[in-house]
Amino acid sequence: MGLTKTLLFLVFCCQRYILLLGYCSMDGEGQQISLLDGVEDRFGGIVVNLMEVESMTVEDFDAKLDASLKAWKDQGKKGIWIKLPRELSSLVDTAIKKGFTYHHAENEYVMLTSWLPEPPSTLPCNASHRIGIGAFVLNKNGEMLVVQENSGYFRDKNVWKVPTGTIKEGESIWAGAVREVKEETDIDAEFVEVLAFMESHQAVWQRKTDIFFVCELEASTFEIKKQDSEIYAAKWMPVEEYVNQPFHNKKGNEMFKLIANICLKRSRDKYTGFVLTTDSPKKSLYCSVDHANLLNETADQASTSL
Repeated sequence: MGLTKTLLFLVFCCQRYILLLGYCSMDGEGQQISLLDGVEDRFGGIVVNLMEVESMTVEDFDAKLDASLKAWKDQGKKGIWIKLPRELSSLVDTAIKKGFTYHHAENEYVMLTSWLPEPPSTLPCNASHRIGIGAFVLNKNGEMLVVQENSGYFRDKNVWKVPTGTIKEGESIWAGAVREVKEETDIDAEFVEVLAFMESHQAVWQRKTDIFFVCELEASTFEIKKQDSEIYAAKWMPVEEYVNQPFHNKKGNEMFKLIANICLKRSRDKYTGFVLTTDSPKKSLYCSVDHANLLNETADQASTSL
């Protein structure tokens, strides 16, 4: 077993050496040009991460990229990814001229891609959806938490709406709903279930799809302290009063009315949604209440038999 592990380690080192340094070219003066430091991904492509590179001239990058592209193409590599920090933004134009395209950008970097074989490219596209939440929060009197916003679509419309927001990176839907309610109204609440979700296409930058989850929360505190920067007003309101707002009956607002009616049915215990059955730092599972009860019964039976 020890010999096998040693051989595998040697093979890995040889592959790494060939990938990074083994394929070189000569410049006009006969000097050796090393490849860009790239790591092979699971799909036969190369990922070049320059986030730790403090500096690189356009000339040096141009020469290394030429040599690297030739090597990678000869090796049969497919998708090439280059992650450029904003400190090296001067290199973007060089990559674009060699066939790279923008994939996505974050505050600290831009990701460029190139597909070496004949098209079509099978590289995954940039994120196509944005996740939003709306929080249906009930108090002990059966009233729901509603707000009016300082800006956005509902500004100056005199419309009361549920607290809403977008999910942050690495945040679960249920956690985002709890956070948004706390930020906008200072109300502490516990997640109950996902009531419904809605898709809106070409809703973000007239290109991306917005998925909006309606979550039920149960309030554990009741004194409202609104967020002045975003919220014009906030209060507890009878569910029927919220549903019967004139806004919900105007043409084009059918989706808002459907969601309002779901909230009304849920307040009368005539509607069930999806509860959180499994939650971990990286994954959350939501399912119907009936199925969740079945899972709990199975788990109880298993623990009893131990």
